[in-house]
Amino acid sequence: MDNSLNGALKKAKRKQLLKIIITSIIVVLLLLPILYKTGNYFAAKSSQKLHDRLFLHNAIAEPNIQIDSQVTSNSSTFGGNIVTNRSKNINGYLVQWSTLTSSYDWLSIKIDYNELIPGSYSSDTEFYEYDKQTKKKVATFYHPSIQEYYSVENELKEISQMENYVAEVAISFNKPYTFKEIQSKIPDNLNIVWLYMTSPIADESNGPAGVPVYGFSPSDSPKEGYDSFIDSLKKSDTHGDEEAIQEFLNSNKNKQFDEVKILGLMLTGQTKNFKALENQDFIRGASVGATAQIVPYIKPEK
Repeated sequence: MDNSLNGALKKAKRKQLLKIIITSIIVVLLLLPILYKTGNYFAAKSSQKLHDRLFLHNAIAEPNIQIDSQVTSNSSTFGGNIVTNRSKNINGYLVQWSTLTSSYDWLSIKIDYNELIPGSYSSDTEFYEYDKQTKKKVATFYHPSIQEYYSVENELKEISQMENYVAEVAISFNKPYTFKEIQSKIPDNLNIVWLYMTSPIADESNGPAGVPVYGFSPSDSPKEGYDSFIDSLKKSDTHGDEEAIQEFLNSNKNKQFDEVKILGLMLTGQTKNFKALENQDFIRGASVGATAQIVPYIKPEK
């Protein structure tokens, strides 16, 4: 009697366990498509957010850097990477710049700031910043309100002596100027490719503080470029945490572009054409960035 009862109980337990297993398999099979779709939804949302942030950062904080392509790689239900290929246009000569590999998952995005922030080289006689991948020199802007820098360079004499090259040069003003005031001071054979509008005030006396610079490309319509720049600044700092951005927005609220003061600009052109800017009193610093040797089969734009 006891044996038959135990056998019946064991059989009932096995049936119950089998029911639980089958039910669990069915539930998992039903949930898998839902989890897959849900995962893809959140991953796609984060991917698009990262794409937008990378384009936004390029629009306001990457002087004379263009995005050649931006593609998703290693994507899965849980996340992936976005690879951003970048270059510089130096008077019609395209110069390779560092590639960014940023990442995203369901809950967060991570921009590749390791490559965005330049490296620094220093010795007893030299100090400069460089792009970590290409090892090209990075042009430095100097804020007129920062009195003491580790070093303020004016490399116009050196760059103008280079023969058969094109170059980009970051020109920092001794004080803020309007675009109209500065246009007449720049030779027609040099291209204004980026306007330096603002950056955080930091201690730069011991070396670069790694702060971003904000500005935009004036292109064919500086006014339209400025309006787009203002919109992008607001999108970039929706929480109002960036002091430099908020101060710029507040101080220039309701101003037309012609009234807004500029701190510097990025110029490109043939190296010989920079000679005209030597010893100009409106220039506080002139820092050379990327250069390219002129070849017979590519004609410089100016």
